[in-house]
Amino acid sequence: MSLATQPNASSGAPELIDLPVPVAVGSPAPALPGSPVPPAHRIYFYSPDEWEVFITEWATGVAISYRQIKQLGGSGDRGVDVAAFKTDRGLEDAWDCFQAKHYDGSLTLSDAFPEMLKIFHGVVDAFYSLPDRYVFVAPRGCGPTLNRLLSKPTELRRKFLELLDAGGTATRLYDEQALRSIRELAETSDFSVFQSLELNEMLDIHRKTPYYADRFGTSLPERPPVGPTPEAPAPNEATYVKKLVDVYHEQDPASCSDTDSVAAHATYGAHLQRQREAFYSAEALRLYARDSVPDGTFELLQDDVYTGVVDTAEAHHSSGLDRLRAVLTQSGQLDLGAHRLISVSKLQDRQGICHQLANADQLTWVTDDA
Repeated sequence: MSLATQPNASSGAPELIDLPVPVAVGSPAPALPGSPVPPAHRIYFYSPDEWEVFITEWATGVAISYRQIKQLGGSGDRGVDVAAFKTDRGLEDAWDCFQAKHYDGSLTLSDAFPEMLKIFHGVVDAFYSLPDRYVFVAPRGCGPTLNRLLSKPTELRRKFLELLDAGGTATRLYDEQALRSIRELAETSDFSVFQSLELNEMLDIHRKTPYYADRFGTSLPERPPVGPTPEAPAPNEATYVKKLVDVYHEQDPASCSDTDSVAAHATYGAHLQRQREAFYSAEALRLYARDSVPDGTFELLQDDVYTGVVDTAEAHHSSGLDRLRAVLTQSGQLDLGAHRLISVSKLQDRQGICHQLANADQLTWVTDDA
């Protein structure tokens, strides 16, 4: 989840505005001729806005379990580009701040000092509490002097206070009272909150998020094997299994009255089992997609399967079994090559998606005309 900010004329505080979560696109990144471009080199050409989006994606993969991650960079951001909240109280409680700097070169102390001033001023002005971590995030990292200071918090505090007292350009944005308050806060603050991240560290973590393959056009991670189908249908299978029982009952009313009788049927028992295996295969693909590709990727595939089979489902058929067979056959003939998940899917998944659609009451096999 991410937000943008606009200045609030009445209070001067940043106003949070919802931005859409990064979602799937209909097809993977296009293949380019020549040698592959390494992810780090692609990042060097990002715009500042795209760099912030990348950071929000990266933050979803860190070990800390954040309650919410918001993109706040922009006019009136009070020195906060990306905020990661640890509680529902957001900026008023424990949080981490990621300061995005997309420069052509490494960050220097002169780049960092104005941002540190902003964060202390935001605290003394009660816009937010001091973050647990304030991390400078730049594609080309920090220069040697800044890196050394960030590794020695006591020396960093001494240098910050020295620059504060020197009254340079950055301090002229604040009045004397604000500067005194900033100094008092800085004197008692633990400067180990100020840190930096290297791009290779970020890529190692981003690689484990659902965004990596889509962002950099790489192959999807290997899909785990589908587990065994439970012996008895689970509650979440009730709707599509009932629709299958209706199909078998229509064919053999005397022997197929419920799930148990169908399961014991010499012909339809095996057919029901195959349909349930297909459903669980599609469910496994849905769960794989949740962890491997952006939000909405699986739903896009599901929507296209529905679009591809709905006319077949709504056509006249002599029986519900004929309708079911026609729809499952049609699902296997659809051109779904533009979808990101096709590279890790199989025919059984398509059939299982049809049963997911039936479970959602979007498809029905036995109708008034069959």
